[in-house]
Amino acid sequence: MSARLTLLAALLALGLSGCTVGPNYQRAAVPVPPQWEAPQPWRPGAPKDAIPKGEWWKVFQDDELSALETQALAANETLHSAAARYQQARALTSLALSALYPQMGVAPLAERQRLSGNRPPNTSQKNLTPVSQNNLLLPFTVSYEADLFGRRRRSIEASQAALQESAADLESVRLIITAELAADYYSLRRLDSELAILHRTIESLEKGLQLVRARHDGGIASGLDVAQEETLLESTRTQSTLLVQRRDEFQNALAVLTGVPAPQFHLPAKELAAAPPSLDAGLPSDLLERRPDVASAERRMARANAQIGVARSAYFPSLNLFANGGWQTADVAKLLNVSSTFWALGVTTAEAVFTGGARRAQVQYATSGYDAAVADYRETVLNSFREVQDDLSGLRVLDDATETQARAVAAARRALDIATSRYTGGLVSYLDVVSAQQTLLNSERQAAQLQGERLVTSVLLVKALGGGWDAASLASAQIKPAVKTAFQP
Repeated sequence: MSARLTLLAALLALGLSGCTVGPNYQRAAVPVPPQWEAPQPWRPGAPKDAIPKGEWWKVFQDDELSALETQALAANETLHSAAARYQQARALTSLALSALYPQMGVAPLAERQRLSGNRPPNTSQKNLTPVSQNNLLLPFTVSYEADLFGRRRRSIEASQAALQESAADLESVRLIITAELAADYYSLRRLDSELAILHRTIESLEKGLQLVRARHDGGIASGLDVAQEETLLESTRTQSTLLVQRRDEFQNALAVLTGVPAPQFHLPAKELAAAPPSLDAGLPSDLLERRPDVASAERRMARANAQIGVARSAYFPSLNLFANGGWQTADVAKLLNVSSTFWALGVTTAEAVFTGGARRAQVQYATSGYDAAVADYRETVLNSFREVQDDLSGLRVLDDATETQARAVAAARRALDIATSRYTGGLVSYLDVVSAQQTLLNSERQAAQLQGERLVTSVLLVKALGGGWDAASLASAQIKPAVKTAFQP
C-alpha cells in the first residue's frame, strides 16, 4: 500500500513540475512615431490640464454634462451588456482554473433488490431460489490529469488573457458611450446657439419689416423692398424650424444613451459658452497604454499565442491519476467496518498514434490565428495614431478658423450698420440691407458651428487619447487559484 502511495505521489509531482510547450508571449513590435505633428500655433496643455482618470469629461467643467455622464454610466443598456460579457469571461476563467485541482466525487447508493429464482446460475450455484437483499454503497472517486507538457497552463494563460481582453472591451465601450454622449451634447448646444441667433435675427427682421412697410405706406419705399424683407424673414423662420427637428434628433439620441424613453427626456435650451479645454496629447507611444481598444487587441494577441501551446501539447501523451474506494455492505450496521471497504489506485496514459494530420492542422490553425491577431493589433495601433493626429490637426484648423470667423462677424455687423444708414439716407436700395442681413446671419451661424465643432473635436481627441484610462489597471482583472474555491459545491 505504501509503495503504491509513493508511486502516486511521485507521478503527481512529475505532473506538477512538467514542462510547458509552445512559445512564450512577447508583445509584437509596432512602428511608433517619436512625436505628433502639431504645427504652430498648437500649444500642448500644461500638466495641470491632464485628463482626469475615469471621469475625463470633468475637464470640460460642465455640470450638466457631468450629470448626464453619471446617468449614462448607471443606466446605459449597452454598458450593461458589456458588463455581463465581462462576467462571462470571469466565469470561463474560473472554469479553466478548476482544472488545476483533482476532481472528487461521491455517489451514495441505497437499494433493496429481489433476485429472480430463474436467473442464470453460475458455476458454484445450483437450484437457485428467489433472494431479496440490501445493497448499501458509499463510494468516492478522485481523478487528476497531470499537466506534463503545459496544456492546462497554456489554457489558463489564454483564459486570463481573454478575461483582461474583456475588461479592456468593457472600458472601450464605456469610453465610446461617454464620448458619444459628450459629442451629442455639444452638438445639441451648438444647435441651441444657432437657434438663438436665428431667433434674434427674426426679431430684427420683424422690426425691419415694420419699418419698410411704414416707408412703403408713406410712399418712400417700393413694394420690392417689402417683398425682399418678407422673403428673408420667412426663409429664416424655415431655417429655425428645420434646426428644431435636428435638435430633437440629438435630444432623442441623448435619451437612449442615458437610458430614458425619448418622450420623457428634455433638455432646456442653452447657448454654448464654454471654450475647449487645453489638452496634453503626450507622446505617441503613450497610446499603447492609454487606449483600451489597443490593450484589448494586445490581450487578444496574448490569448492567441497561448493557444499555440495548447495545440502543440496534443503531440505529447496525457497522464491521468485516479483513485476510488468506499464501503459496501448489505447490513447498514456493518457499513463502516474494515471488511466493508474497497479501493483501487491506478495510472492511465494515452497518446494518439495516428490522427490523419489533425494535430498539425490544429497547430497551423492556432499559429495563423496568432498571426492574424498580430496584424489586427498593429492596425489598431496605426488607427489610434491616425485618430489622434486627425483631431490635433482638426483643432488647429478650427482654432484658426474661429479667429478669422470672429473678424468676419465683426465686419458683417459693420456692413449692416453702413447699409442701413445709407438706405435711410436714400443712397442705396433696400437690397443692400437685405444682403448685409443675410451675410451677418450666415457669419454668426458659421461662428456658432465652429465653436461647437471645436468642442466636439476636443471630445474626440480625449476619446482618441484613451480618456485618461491606463492599461496597468488590467492587472486587477485576473483570477488567482485559491484552494478554498476548489472545494465549493
